[in-house]
Amino acid sequence: MARLEAGTRAPDFTLTSDAGTQICLGDYAGRKLIIFFYPAAMTPGCTTEACDFRDSLAPLQAAGYEVIGISPDAPAKLATFVEKEQLTYPLLSDESKTTLEAYGAYGEKKLYGKTVTGVIRSTFLVDHGTIALAQYNVRATGHVAKLRRDLSV
Repeated sequence: MARLEAGTRAPDFTLTSDAGTQICLGDYAGRKLIIFFYPAAMTPGCTTEACDFRDSLAPLQAAGYEVIGISPDAPAKLATFVEKEQLTYPLLSDESKTTLEAYGAYGEKKLYGKTVTGVIRSTFLVDHGTIALAQYNVRATGHVAKLRRDLSV
């Protein structure tokens, strides 16, 4: 599994959102985009992370950043997650895991001391189509606060 580094071109994608619309990387051309990859909607850690992004969305947007989340969940499950947690940014479905793999956010990882294959919780800052920041194996709790400090937001 290749990991992306700052300065590389962000892999393009077109995925279905929680609202059933198609969203692609090109929709954010010329803007700064935070993409976070998470294992599964409505699980404790992923809910914490998603809600932290929700609660930080206004200051992030004020600083010029947009946010999207990507997981292998089906669009219907994402729609339920958005409604339940009142999330205010798009969640995208990557059931084929093609985008997850392109970003290096799917593969072997340690889970409770065992090596398993799955989603690697990761966050990327894409600035004008280029990876400006790539963070792998981030923690669900406290990650958004650290990201905001790193971005001076």
